Amino acid sequence: MSKAKKLHVRKGDKVRILSGNYKGKEGEVLEVNTSKYTALVAGWNVVSKHVKPSATNPNGGIEKAEAPIHLSNLMVVDPATGKAARTGRRLNDDGKLERYFKTKN
Repeated sequence: MSKAKKLHVRKGDKVRILSGNYKGKEGEVLEVNTSKYTALVAGWNVVSKHVKPSATNPNGGIEKAEAPIHLSNLMVVDPATGKAARTGRRLNDDGKLERYFKTKN
């Protein structure tokens, strides 16, 4: 039995891209792949995919779709400040783990 990996990025987070062609751009995480350490970011890293004709799509053609970005190239944006920040986990008063943003004072 394998435990789920604890990642700094979750589905629905707003993230900033740190490197590559889309460096500095921000978007929402659509999906996270824990086994490959990648995530899909809405509107960025869009690639053209050639699709063969099938029963559901008789014409086939070229479709645009987001390609995964490695998690090391993403940083979560703090909703309170609007700046990208590192995240940590700590116990709250109820004894449950919560995520917090590590910012300089």
